[in-house]
Amino acid sequence: HTKILVWWYTFCMIVMKFGGTSVGSAERIEAVAKIVKDRLDKKPVVVVSAVAGTTNSLIKLANEANKVAREQLYEALVAKHEAIVQGLGLPAELLDAEFEQLHELSSSGKKPSKKTIDSFVSFGERLCAILLASTLVKMDVNAKAYPAWDLGMITDDAHGAAEPLPTSPALISEKILALKAVPIITGYIGKTQKGEITTLGRGGSDYTAAIIGAALKAEAIQIWKEVDGILTTDPRLVPEARVVSELAFEEASELAYFGAKVLHPKTILPAMKAGVPVQVLNTFNPAGTGTTIVSSFTERKEKSHSVEAMTFKKGVTAIHVNSPEFFDGSGLMAQLFKIFEKHKTSIDVVSTSVAGVSVTIDNVEHLEALTDALAELGTVTIEANKAVVCIVGGSVNAAGIAGKLFTVLGENNIAVELISQASGGVSLTFVVAESDAESALKVLHKSFIAS
Repeated sequence: HTKILVWWYTFCMIVMKFGGTSVGSAERIEAVAKIVKDRLDKKPVVVVSAVAGTTNSLIKLANEANKVAREQLYEALVAKHEAIVQGLGLPAELLDAEFEQLHELSSSGKKPSKKTIDSFVSFGERLCAILLASTLVKMDVNAKAYPAWDLGMITDDAHGAAEPLPTSPALISEKILALKAVPIITGYIGKTQKGEITTLGRGGSDYTAAIIGAALKAEAIQIWKEVDGILTTDPRLVPEARVVSELAFEEASELAYFGAKVLHPKTILPAMKAGVPVQVLNTFNPAGTGTTIVSSFTERKEKSHSVEAMTFKKGVTAIHVNSPEFFDGSGLMAQLFKIFEKHKTSIDVVSTSVAGVSVTIDNVEHLEALTDALAELGTVTIEANKAVVCIVGGSVNAAGIAGKLFTVLGENNIAVELISQASGGVSLTFVVAESDAESALKVLHKSFIAS
């Protein structure tokens, strides 16, 4: 009976993550506190980012060598947060302990290491968690701020891009289930087993929420942002873009990888493995239904008969390797991938022919070395200023979709190359000239979604 009770309790919990814009002012923090209070029946576990702009300011503070300029940066950070404290009607001394620690850290003036920068930037989330928890207490909610490391977020020592240890999820679940108050947890940060502060990388607060939600086997992980959900495309380019009500993890991952900015790609992984849905919701429109990301594309595909969303990634370089001596394909791909692995360069899109392979990359740091190595396999041609367009949806591999897609592009004089389709029909990607990317998105959205 105890095991059943624990299972029921965890499944009925939700993890709510609020980004920097959502907690960017006293007014916004009060709005977030109300959203949390209205969902107390869901047993919320809350994860917060730093107040908007704070992380950048802390990085600047960490790197400032001039003592006077450093003090000015520190005072500006203090003033910014004190103004929020005052706006929330909270005790003036609320953040004094954190301010004192930050001031001590910033007094050395030494050139910072990655480890030191992690310590600096941790204060953003720590300050924000206290602000939100104190606001909830003022609203008669039993809430308390916690650094993530106090609740089991123990990581490796890869400062700036840390990963939780395999033992962390069980520890996180154990510690959170033992709490009596609504936990307001710092996103983005953790500690090593030696007690050194680490960060999970920019965008890591989403990742924190996913790790916690997966550990708890929560009912849902809610990512609260300033948009109504994942949109069919970038609304800055296509004003008629609308919210996609549901996507599969695989589709959301494809969109994130190829340029959609709503979710941090790593957010998808822990949730996908645990089968916990992710909801993207709007703090400025809490009544909205948002987008739900589910764990199985195979199941979602059965009820989806459309192209759901599309995006693109600019700054892409195409590399073509023509190698007639490998006309039977024997060994060419293996050697090619070894070369890219050796030079630590990821491939986005692959297209093959009888005597050649074409790929795209978005990192040209090692392009010269790659070109020299690939030249041993055959003739190498480099084309810069390309873009990868990606479309997702349950019918992207249905009969006639590709034909219609390329007909529409042809009618608009947009040339297409390097066409690739993901296994299972999750996505279809193709390469166009960078100058044609926006036009391609507009005409395809009009043909497949807006019509």
